[in-house]
Order: sequence, then structure tokens, then C-alpha cells
Amino acid sequence: MTQVRIGGQTIPCSGILFDKDGTLLDFMQMWGSWAEKLIALLDNDLTELGAEPIREQSERLGLIIDPTRGIIGYDKTGPIAMGTEEEVTALLAWKLYAVGIPWNEATMQVRRHNKRAMQELTKQKNTVPLPGLPEFLQACHEAGMKLAVVTSDTTREAEKHLDWMGLRRYFSSVVGRDRVRKGKPDPEMAQLAIKEIGLLPQQCIVIGDSNGDMVMGRLAAASYMIGIAEDGTGESYLLDADAIIRSYSELSVLSAQ
Repeated sequence: MTQVRIGGQTIPCSGILFDKDGTLLDFMQMWGSWAEKLIALLDNDLTELGAEPIREQSERLGLIIDPTRGIIGYDKTGPIAMGTEEEVTALLAWKLYAVGIPWNEATMQVRRHNKRAMQELTKQKNTVPLPGLPEFLQACHEAGMKLAVVTSDTTREAEKHLDWMGLRRYFSSVVGRDRVRKGKPDPEMAQLAIKEIGLLPQQCIVIGDSNGDMVMGRLAAASYMIGIAEDGTGESYLLDADAIIRSYSELSVLSAQ
């Protein structure tokens, strides 16, 4: 069995399950522009209705706004970071419903705006892998380790984003929320990925940027959970992680002897 070294510790493992957004790719580089477009469209609707714009309620969505009203960050424990598309749609539709738009019309309006925002995202292809990730994946590949992605995004979108980064070839399983009945932190997603890469739970570790990833891995009986937090604040929310790193440069792969 191969090993992953973190600090002075070595963890035996034959496979790794990765979250996608914020774990494989830079969250704000990709989803920041999407959020800017979507919120701008909704704020225009709300302004026309004489209602308070969403930017004035940003903390309720887990968005961090700078003094110029630009989106510069997000709450790692919030809905934008952890919610599914359906959950975020419902959250935003509520803002329209609260000012008098019927629920069915509100949800349809949010979906139309989201489609426009996603079209803009596709044009830009702002998918940037986290520092050190390509090198770490290559080391895993050379050591014969089996890799999977488990994400709250859809499988099709996840595979597309991996293609944009040129990393799809490293992963023998991609499990999106559309392939399971229950999303994170339920273990179903991890269990399916572990089955597809042909390993046992105790042979796998999980790497993610949310505590939902850590809980999912623990419930699936994975052997070790690694949280990643580039800003060094992970101890405040990655409560179920066995270890927390800021960069993939802190990990190395040791081949089986």
C-alpha cells in the first residue's frame, strides 16, 4: 500500500477522494464571477421592485463584500460554498418571494439568471487548480494510487471543470450529487466512489475544504480526513479533520516498497 506523508506522519492509503470546489480548483477564481453576474441580475430585479438589494444582505448568503460592493470572498460554512444548485436557487428565490413575486415565478426567474451567469462562466473558463495540485496528482498517479472526485456539483459539470484544468485523466471515478439520493455529509457519495475505484473504505483518505467533507469521510469509514484551508483559518470550521493543510506542497506520496 502506498502512503501519504503529512508533516512527520505517514498515512497508508491506496486511494484518495477529493472534493472539487475549493479543494481541486480555486473557488473564487471560478465561482466569484458567477456570483457577481447572478447577484447583479437579481439586484436589478429587486431595485425595480423598490426592495433592498441582495448585496445589502450579503452576510445572509455567506458572501463577503468589499467597500466598493464587490464580492471578494465567501463563508466556508455557508450556502454558496456548501449548498447544491437547488438549495441556492431556493435561497435566492426566497428574496424575490419576500417582495411579492409568486414562488413559481421567483424560482423560474432565478434559474433564468443562473443560466446567463453559467453561460458567462463557460466563456471565461476560470478554472485554476490550487497551488501544487497538478504535481501532487502526478505523484499519486505514478505511485498507482486510485483517485476520485466527490462533489455537490453535478457529475457532468464536475467532469467539464476537470477537463478545463487538464486533470480529468487522473480520476477513475467522478460522483456528483445527481448520482446519489443524499448529498454531503451523508456518506453515500463517498461509498459509491470507493466502490467504483475498487477499494475498501479503510484504504482511502478524504481531502476537502468543508467540514461536510470531513463528516462524509468519517461516516463512510475512510481512514483519514485532511482539510485544506489556504488562508490558515481551517481550525475554526474543519472540526472533524484529522489534519489541516494550507497547500498541497505539505503532502508527499511514498510508493509501496
